[in-house]
Amino acid sequence: TPTTSPAAATRPPHNYWGPLHTAQNPTHKFRTLAECPIASFGTRPGSSTPHAFEARRLLERMVLDPGIVAILTSRKLFVNTLGEMDPIDDRVMLKTQHGGGKCLLGYNTNRGLRIDVKLRTEDLRGFRPYEELIGTLIHELSHNWVGEHDVLFWTNYGQMRVEYLWRHGCLMKMMGGGGRGEGGRWTADLAGVLDMILPDGGKSGKGVVSYDETEIMNHICRSVIAELAREMAQHGIPVQVVAPAIVRFGKELMEETRKKKEVDFELGGGHRLGGLTLDSSSEQLQQQQRPLTAREKALEAAERRAREAEEKKKQSRE
Repeated sequence: TPTTSPAAATRPPHNYWGPLHTAQNPTHKFRTLAECPIASFGTRPGSSTPHAFEARRLLERMVLDPGIVAILTSRKLFVNTLGEMDPIDDRVMLKTQHGGGKCLLGYNTNRGLRIDVKLRTEDLRGFRPYEELIGTLIHELSHNWVGEHDVLFWTNYGQMRVEYLWRHGCLMKMMGGGGRGEGGRWTADLAGVLDMILPDGGKSGKGVVSYDETEIMNHICRSVIAELAREMAQHGIPVQVVAPAIVRFGKELMEETRKKKEVDFELGGGHRLGGLTLDSSSEQLQQQQRPLTAREKALEAAERRAREAEEKKKQSRE
């Protein structure tokens, strides 16, 4: 049975993502975390099996990831529990037996009441790559709106991936070291997504300031579309049907960031590109005068399509 306790929101074990990224949004967050005690694994763990404390620390890292915080905040999400999937969960076995041998990496219960992610490798000797875990988490968050793996789901998931990467990209452009975490490394590097944000993956030694926002966003969209092509192929859906929406969302998100930077600069109280907060007057001004943001447009479209799909199901039953 997983051990459940309040999610680290104000006192993480260490500042992995840096001193500016130590808390979740007070409202839009994961309320509790649930790691699996080793005793529940149903097999004798080896000496190399990470302790449950390490699993909890990994869950804390995930909920404090700046990209995940940005997604939950902008989309006004609240998840009751983020849990570690039990390695011997019956649902894993059923998926393997009846799903063509595919490994189940996560599941969403009751549209966000609880999300479970398979943290450990099959041999229990370690944890799965962090970037894989975050991809699974975003995938499951997308199921908060859409249950089936249809075009609407992949559009929403792809846009959330763009938002996640854009957040880390913006932090790299931020003044004052806000984009650096443990060991002085970029948060994008710690998250294992540097190659999805910078055209050269940061390997050429070319400074991040050498890239403008358009170059970064274009590369992010290309990276996400390539990723979607691989995943959607397993469901028989061509990526071409969602690619335009991904690119359009990227442009809208980039423009939204630019406008926010201009407002911050004019009011003199906020951060520049990639800043973490707006002062109260900036927030009020934006709420009163701004049009719908890229995320709000995407959410509005997702909810509308979900309603339409539900209406079609009702009509077919009648």
